Amino acid sequence: MSIPNVRHQTLVVDLDGTLILSDMLVESIFLFLRTYPLRVFVLIGWLLRGKAYLKMRLANEVAPDVTLLPYNRQLIEWLQLRRDSGAHLVLATASDVRIATGIASHLELFDEVLGTENGTNLSAHAKRDRLVAKYGERGFEYVGNSAVDLAVWQTASIMHVANPERGVLAAARKIGKIGMVYENRPAYFRTLIKALRVHQWAKNLLLFVPLLASHRIMETPLLLDGLLAFIAFGACASGVYLLNDLLDLPDDRQHPTKCKRPLAAGTLPMLHALYLIPALLLGAFIVALWLLPIQFAGVLAVYYILTIAYSLWLKRVVMLDVVTLAMLYTVRVVAGAAAMSLVATFWILAFCMFIFLSLAFVKRYTELCDARQKGKTEKSTGRGYYPADFELLASLGGASGYISVLVLALYINDAASGTLYHSQKWMWVACPLLLFWLSRMWLLAHRGQMHEDPIVFALRDNVSRWIGAAFVLVFALATF
Repeated sequence: MSIPNVRHQTLVVDLDGTLILSDMLVESIFLFLRTYPLRVFVLIGWLLRGKAYLKMRLANEVAPDVTLLPYNRQLIEWLQLRRDSGAHLVLATASDVRIATGIASHLELFDEVLGTENGTNLSAHAKRDRLVAKYGERGFEYVGNSAVDLAVWQTASIMHVANPERGVLAAARKIGKIGMVYENRPAYFRTLIKALRVHQWAKNLLLFVPLLASHRIMETPLLLDGLLAFIAFGACASGVYLLNDLLDLPDDRQHPTKCKRPLAAGTLPMLHALYLIPALLLGAFIVALWLLPIQFAGVLAVYYILTIAYSLWLKRVVMLDVVTLAMLYTVRVVAGAAAMSLVATFWILAFCMFIFLSLAFVKRYTELCDARQKGKTEKSTGRGYYPADFELLASLGGASGYISVLVLALYINDAASGTLYHSQKWMWVACPLLLFWLSRMWLLAHRGQMHEDPIVFALRDNVSRWIGAAFVLVFALATF
């Protein structure tokens, strides 16, 4: 890595989006909401008194773990080389000075720290004036990434750019000399799709369960309503996933796989997530209110409220978390019935509740099994379980799964089912198929071979696909 031969040896570095692939104000806000969810309106009052006051109060209340932040390692390596060559490194940021000082202490890289304090938000022109007063015009190099850094670059001797926002690099080139340019974020569209978890939309196929159960799958108007409901539910769910990831940043960064999620890893700008969350929610409810029955909008609202409650509180309450997960899956079935003006029968709801409760237990069991294999004995991060609980979860989850098979058997034996199927005896084959699949899922979880999300695992698992196809075939034979 080359080091430019420059006369000026004061190198000033921005924090948000530059030294770290994140935004400390956004992180602090969501850490505050996670810690004090009932004080959400307090933030508005603080903001009305100015950004500097908001940052000061947030820093008083919460302290993000600076050891877990997504640092720009490539930039840090270059800064270390510059420091070794004699440069005076300065961290200058609009974040609260206490947060900036903590980051500087952790990295042991900077000679000086400047940040927001004493009512002054050190951003854009305020930062420029502070740097010019301290080092003189053209007396420092500056590393930044956003449009607000253009004002600072106008007075810098050399402009260094790290992961620039759209149009920023072109605007910077018009100002003066460009030094180092770092662009090490992955492809944006692929990152966005990963953050929205579009692959999780497959779970919304549960919306079509009432349509299948009613034997009206060939009715085009109902299929179109189901498709619109699928899109609305997917958009709503993606918005929830983004919100959940913002609230779970500290936990995800300590997780072996979740640390690679775009927001936790800093590969997706946090401000983009903030714009997308209301946009996706608005789009979902526009479709729900204008194009589908009002009952569907009501169920979608229940799903959204339940997921928010799960993200803020319920996921950390022992046993209530798995019940809530099962309810979130079952709500999809209810939503499908509402969207297509069908009835979600007792049999469907009972079956869904028990089978998804079993899969929710698989999810928690897998997490605890992994923790136990790593020798951990303390309570899992962000959850209320201990590794020693995993035997109990296995027994409860297995029992829930087998009860769902019992519900299926009782449905097959119900006299009313005979009016829907010509060859009812074929349906009995579904029971051993489901018993085999559930038993296999729990066996793989016990062996540590289960994905953290059993639904995603089932969608990718060839055996599960064959079982699913056989399940559909059995009911088709029974119908026709």
